[in-house]
Formats: sequence, structure tokens, C-alpha cells
Amino acid sequence: MQGNLAYDGQDLIVLRDGFDILMPKLARVIDRLASFAEKYASLPTLGFTHYQPAQLTTVGKRACLWLQDLTMDMRNLQRAREDLRFRGVKGTTGTQASFLQLFQGDHDKSRSHCSQGSSAMPYKRNPMRSERCCSLARHLMALVSDPLQTASVQWLERTLDDSANRRISLPESFLTADIILSTLQNITEGLVVYPKVIERHIRHELPFMATENIIMAMVKAGGNRQDCHEKIRVLSQQAAAVVKQEGGDNDLLARVQADPYFAPILGQLDALLDPKTFIGRAPQQVTRFLSEEVHPLLQPYKSKMDVKIELEL
Repeated sequence: MQGNLAYDGQDLIVLRDGFDILMPKLARVIDRLASFAEKYASLPTLGFTHYQPAQLTTVGKRACLWLQDLTMDMRNLQRAREDLRFRGVKGTTGTQASFLQLFQGDHDKSRSHCSQGSSAMPYKRNPMRSERCCSLARHLMALVSDPLQTASVQWLERTLDDSANRRISLPESFLTADIILSTLQNITEGLVVYPKVIERHIRHELPFMATENIIMAMVKAGGNRQDCHEKIRVLSQQAAAVVKQEGGDNDLLARVQADPYFAPILGQLDALLDPKTFIGRAPQQVTRFLSEEVHPLLQPYKSKMDVKIELEL
């Protein structure tokens, strides 16, 4: 598949230089987010499944889930950059017949390669920059349809019906990705955690999550698991009614403390409700993910990490 090879060479140079600009920027985003994940590796926060409060996780573990996508993006960019191949000049159909004639049958000269580079609500704090990234990302994804549609009609032949299109879509893709990464770096450099807000959400849901721990503690103290389960079920539903129907606070803990049945474990309740006992191995998982996946990936870009992004809006 040959065609206008000078034009192909120019595109390849644009792609190569574009990758070389984007990859250090992505590395800086990953670096900033990795520092954030490391800082909050052990800070418990409420986790969700199916949009419902679930077991606790940590802020750092959650950040590692974002990091995982970015590290896969980096590997994809690296692979695409390494797979670029400059084709050389082989003529209309790739046989180099015209060049063989030009060089009077000298096959060595004919094999030479060249790449011819031709609101109205003042209390709101909108996540404007995150929203901007989402908006631009949709545009970037939409640009993928340009080369796909071109490929669908060219039948593996190099026709020129894509010429005007790719002069727009290729540079625009890299420019869009560039500003997304600049904005993401600015966001990750300014991430703020509000521990008190997190703590309030945890307090609101943790008594429900602690019911299994309470049951196990009662069994250890000599209680019957089935009886204890029924007691907790009734008290949990009463507390849930207060929260959902009356808009009140979760008073399950107070109900447990007031029920004589749970007298044998009242002294253990504070320990049973310690958020740090609900996060499993999340801190260790953060440490391992950063050391095994993130830090090695960033090593080639170590000298380019000190660039800071300032945005007006």
C-alpha cells in the first residue's frame, strides 16, 4: 500500500512528534496521581457498588483505579510510537520499478529508504476542568470514526479520498489529547481531600456494614448466630426507616447499645466500628501497584517531571 509516499512520510513525522509531546505529559499526570494515591493510601472512605454504599475502601485505592486506566493508556501510546514504520520510496505499486530504471538496474541504490517530510448559584463549585476533559474526550473519540470510515471504503488501496480529512483529523487528535493531558495534570496537581466530609459519610453507613462484625463478636461471646442475626436485622431495618423515611441520622449503634441482648460486647463496639478494620489490604495494594506498575512506567520520563501547568479558567 504505497501511493503518495512523501505525504505518508509527513504524516508519520507528525505522529512521531505528537507521541513524543503527549507521552511526557501523560507521565506527569500519572506521577501526580501516584503521589496523591500514596499520600491517601490508608485513608478510609465509603465504597459503592451498583451506586449503593458498600464495604469501605481507601482514597488511595480509589485513585489507583484511575491510575490503572492511565497506565494502560501510556503502554498503548508507547506501543503505537514504537510501531511507527517509515516506508521509504517504492513507487506507485511498491515494486520500485521506476527507481530501478532510474538507477540503471542497480538494486542496492533502489533499496535506499527516504522519508520526504512534506451560574447563578454562588455556593456551587463546579468541576469545570474535569467537565472540560470529558467534553474534549468525547470529541477525541469521535475523531476515530474518520480513519475507520476511510479504511472501510479504500479496500486496502491507497486512494486520495482521505487527503483533506487526515490533514484535519490527525493533528486535531493530537492537539485535543494535548490539552486534555494539560488540563488533567492541572487537576491532579490540585486534588483536595476533605477528611471530615468522608468521615461523615462513613459514620452514616458504617453501622450497617459493621453488623457482620457485631454478629461474629456475639457468637464468640457465646450467643446464637441465628438469634443475633434476627436481632440485628430488626434493629437495622428500624434504623434504616429513620434514615430513609424521617431523614434522620443512622441510630443503629444507639439501638444496639440500648438492647440488653448485646450487653456482652458493648465494650468492643468502638473497636468493631473502627473504619481501619474495614479496608482490608487496600493500603498494601496501593503500595504494590505503585511500585510494580507505576514507578517503572515513569522511569523514562524522570527528567521531564518538573513542568507545572497553570490554567486561567
